[in-house]
Amino acid sequence: MKKQENYTYQIELDNREVLPPKRNEKKEKLRMIFISGILSIILIAVILFTLPMTILSWEGLVVYASIVALVIFLFILLFRYFTILFLAYFYITRYTVQQQTGFSPFISIIIPAYNEGINLKTSVESLLKLNYSNYELIIVNDGSKDNTKEVGETLVGMREGVNSMVKVSLINKPNGGKAKALNAGIQYSEADFVVCMDGDSVLTPDTLKNAISHFADPDVGAVAGNVKIANRGKWLTDLQALEYVEGLNLARSAQGHVRMVNIIPGPIGTFRKEALRDVGFYASDTFAEDADMTLKILAVGWKVNYEPNAQALTEAPTKLMQLLKQRYRWTRGILQAVRKHKKYLFNPTLNFNNTLVLWSMFYEALLWPAMTIFANLFFIVVALFNGMSSLIFYWWVSIALLDFMSAVYCIAVEKEEFRLVPWAIVYRMVFVLLIDVTKAMATVEEFLGIKMEWGHLERTGLANNKK
Repeated sequence: MKKQENYTYQIELDNREVLPPKRNEKKEKLRMIFISGILSIILIAVILFTLPMTILSWEGLVVYASIVALVIFLFILLFRYFTILFLAYFYITRYTVQQQTGFSPFISIIIPAYNEGINLKTSVESLLKLNYSNYELIIVNDGSKDNTKEVGETLVGMREGVNSMVKVSLINKPNGGKAKALNAGIQYSEADFVVCMDGDSVLTPDTLKNAISHFADPDVGAVAGNVKIANRGKWLTDLQALEYVEGLNLARSAQGHVRMVNIIPGPIGTFRKEALRDVGFYASDTFAEDADMTLKILAVGWKVNYEPNAQALTEAPTKLMQLLKQRYRWTRGILQAVRKHKKYLFNPTLNFNNTLVLWSMFYEALLWPAMTIFANLFFIVVALFNGMSSLIFYWWVSIALLDFMSAVYCIAVEKEEFRLVPWAIVYRMVFVLLIDVTKAMATVEEFLGIKMEWGHLERTGLANNKK
């Protein structure tokens, strides 16, 4: 096979921001007034019903506040769990009876690579095994300091795929971050549809075929994929494997039911290029360019679907500090993306759907971790000071049972390893608490404006990992 001699490309980036289309603000304002009125009536009814029962002594207020806090927290917890479960169930039920279309346009797969020399060859070789006949690969070397450039040079040219010859191109550019690397690949591509992934990701064979079928609907601007942990077998990576299945993909299935997925994961996302042009492509002003991109696409009226069988295997952190740094960065990035789009938080008349999405992200990133930490501390203190310490055990058991139930459902639906289910106990009692504390610290530092850097996960190579 003859290697291409000219593998370096100069790309002029286009970062125009296109204004969202005009909306029917009068209709949306009337809808907001109606919803606000209903909520106000419910709140007033709750106050009038509970006020006569209030005991106006310090001891009585503490007991009353404890009961109210417990009931509210449990209600929110159960509402959150069962809403996600029911929506996810409805989506999977609909998904299993939907017919796949024969839609198979040309697709460009963009592979941004920064110091991914250890994984790049494995990723490209896996992409040559995709069960799709009309695609190309574009590697973007983002100023790597390792041997990524040299590895990429050995891969360029026309390579033999499963169903056809696949063109592999390489773009070398100065380091500018993942967002600019993706923009370079997207704007070099001449395809109408692009897949954006990580340099260390490995896609399963039917990923393209399953993801692209959603774009037969002209209202769909992007499709989020299903991320799986490849390097399992250690307690920390097994917990992350369960977290991805239960904590991330379950929520993504629920969002997929209403076609408003709030974050297209970095390891696997498929886009209509028209939607990317509408929003000015990726931006580099947050630490979560994937969340920012998804919010921009939703804001201009495109639908974002979820495809559970468009799967990407990725390498998870194997050390606790690496994991916490990763979640710290994720949390700050999501908060930056929410703040960037804050006009939708406070003005639902602009885009009511986007307001719902942003408030759900704000809740998950900021309110829920704070509530979980506070509730645990509060109920432990109240139980100890009121001689009800035995209730702490039942509290944890009830929460763990909810996680166990969710884990069984998620493992069954995704045909995952059943051995992950027992980890649900440790997942709730240790893992989630650690992650929530990290999120809380990240939130405080984000609001204080403390400077942070990207950091980079130390790779061991997916070729050495077995699922």
